[in-house]
Amino acid sequence: MTDEQHDPDTPVFREPGWLPRTGSDQPWDPEDLAEAEGKDPTPENVARAKEELDKDGPAAIDRTVP
Repeated sequence: MTDEQHDPDTPVFREPGWLPRTGSDQPWDPEDLAEAEGKDPTPENVARAKEELDKDGPAAIDRTVP
C-alpha cells in the first residue's frame, strides 16, 4: 500500500494541535454572506447580511458555510 492509498480499517491520526477549519475562520463581508446564501448582493440583501453579521457574528457564517 502506498501513502496515497487509504485502508478504511486503519485509522488516520491528525497531528497534535490540529483543528478543523470552519467558514468563520476568515474575515467575511456582508456581500460575501449574501452571495454564500445564494442571493444577489443587492443593497437590501447586503444590509440584511450586515445586520445578521452584526447580531450573530461568526454564527451567521457557520449557519451558511460550515
